[in-house]
Amino acid sequence: MDFSTKPVLTGTRTILRPFTAADADTMWEIIGDPEVVRFTYEPGTDLDLERTRSWYATRAEQDDRLDLAVTDRTSGEVVGEVVLNEWDPRTRSCTFRTLIGPRGRGRGLGTEAMRLIVGHGFERLGLHRIELVAYGHNLRALHVYEKVGFTVEGVRREVALRDGAWTDEVIMAMLDREWAALSATAR
Repeated sequence: MDFSTKPVLTGTRTILRPFTAADADTMWEIIGDPEVVRFTYEPGTDLDLERTRSWYATRAEQDDRLDLAVTDRTSGEVVGEVVLNEWDPRTRSCTFRTLIGPRGRGRGLGTEAMRLIVGHGFERLGLHRIELVAYGHNLRALHVYEKVGFTVEGVRREVALRDGAWTDEVIMAMLDREWAALSATAR
């Protein structure tokens, strides 16, 4: 899979577009948000502004992954990201991850962004399977993943110590035929 072509995907509320170097400072704010840190990073992860700037400045050049900025269609503001990566050619599968900052939450932007990138993965890239892993205590994300059509396939019990308590990792996936069935009923 060649992810060198970075699409612009447009919904009613969001536009997903390739990252530019100018997005790095906004993403730095988003990845520093306490909720993003709680559900995304291992405790003690050293987040660095210069590394963050370098990371987002080079996303459009990567041909082994698809990182897109989630923008609010009305304001143009970057509110998060969606990513397809870890391409496995044998199984035509990828992993998916997302993060949405505080200004993008509670308005359906993340749900629409997920539908756009998942639809692109199945309909344009020809993926067979998209998998994700989420912490069991990230109830908002788990709800959105299920709403979009992901199915729980398994749980790795108490794999991480977060906020002084053990938490599970929930493994979820969607198959191309499941996406096709959901898309057909949405029309």
